[in-house]
Amino acid sequence: MSQRWKRALHWAGSILALAGVAFVAQRLWSYGADIRPGRLGTAQWAGIAVLSAVYGASNLFLALAWRHLLTGFGQRRPMAWAVRVFGISQIAKYLPGNIFHLAGRQAMGMADGVPGWLLARSMAWELGLLVLAGCLFLFPLLPLLRPGIPAAAAAAAFILSASACLLLLWRLVNRDMALAMAWHGVFLFASGLIFLATYLLVAPSGSAAPMALLPLMVAAYVIAWLAGLLTPGAPAGVGVREMVMILLMAPLVPEAALVFAVLLSRVVTVCGDTLFYLAAHLKATPPAEPGGCD
Repeated sequence: MSQRWKRALHWAGSILALAGVAFVAQRLWSYGADIRPGRLGTAQWAGIAVLSAVYGASNLFLALAWRHLLTGFGQRRPMAWAVRVFGISQIAKYLPGNIFHLAGRQAMGMADGVPGWLLARSMAWELGLLVLAGCLFLFPLLPLLRPGIPAAAAAAAFILSASACLLLLWRLVNRDMALAMAWHGVFLFASGLIFLATYLLVAPSGSAAPMALLPLMVAAYVIAWLAGLLTPGAPAGVGVREMVMILLMAPLVPEAALVFAVLLSRVVTVCGDTLFYLAAHLKATPPAEPGGCD
């Protein structure tokens, strides 16, 4: 792809992100009387703090997946090293451009002796497997996109498709690639559950989503997260993720509570990523020195 097209995609993604921010801001303005952080009690704020810590811990799944990718390419590294490099570099995803966390991981890995081509290849596979794992969540979302499809059939399609993808990766590539995708799926599922818990914390009494809608909300969050990931120029998917989530779920749940949950969800993820970044610093261990003479 030419530099001209890359710049065009970057600008298009940035414009989409700004449009998403404007969309969410308009919704916040519309429901301003119903969306007041001061209305949250101590227990609800404690719940938000716990969810932030849980989200931060869930980043370990991504670090573990990346370590499996490196192992699959013949570069075995300690888990502590993978957490340190992944955790410290990952915070840069909030910088404009949405690529600096990858550049930082590339630089840190090369500084510790990992070949540059291998790092680039592992991150390309990481993106591909994240997209594949995220797309699988379209199956549980089918009852929302195509009314009339039974939820049980959608769940069965999800399980069968995920199992088939993992089996093919295991047989055609190697065990570590399959495990990497599995951990990506665990992270995405955990992220969806954390959003669901955030919504249930702020939903007014008596207006919480029926049980049948809860799997849809988890799947919708994953698809919204994926849309943000794939939008070039949107730092950490800001604006895009929130807009897609509101568009998908607003017809099914009270929109004021949904918008508030979407806003608080961003607070949860930012705080969680920051906690994981700090933990990566605190738990950092010096990488083993490669063999050879100086």
